[in-house]
Amino acid sequence: MKKLIALVAIGLFALSVRAAEFPDITISDVKAAIKSQKSVIIDVNGTESYEKGHVPTALNFETIEGKLQQVLPKDKNTLIIAYCGNPRCKAYQAAAKAASKLGYKNVKHMSAGIMGWKDAGEKTEKGGKAT
Repeated sequence: MKKLIALVAIGLFALSVRAAEFPDITISDVKAAIKSQKSVIIDVNGTESYEKGHVPTALNFETIEGKLQQVLPKDKNTLIIAYCGNPRCKAYQAAAKAASKLGYKNVKHMSAGIMGWKDAGEKTEKGGKAT
């Protein structure tokens, strides 16, 4: 029984560490990052969703995935923010893991996603235009 409890505890710890692999970033912190122009935001919702509306300055992961190394800045400490649809969506992990694999050390997840962004009354861009 003690071994079972120990295994469960280790498993839960591993899951919590994995979940914290990409810390959450709030909408207000994303807004500040956009204003500072010292971050890269990546939308992982797909081109159709991206064209309907995305966080200002966000890049469409679907179009940059194959050339991510050329698109991201050389400074590996640059803040990289990945997001997808909502807090339950895990698609953001594709961009976050890709950036991390390239050596970026400051990768975060806007868990609110585009739905949370819109629900907060924040403006989106369509084809580079604010809406």
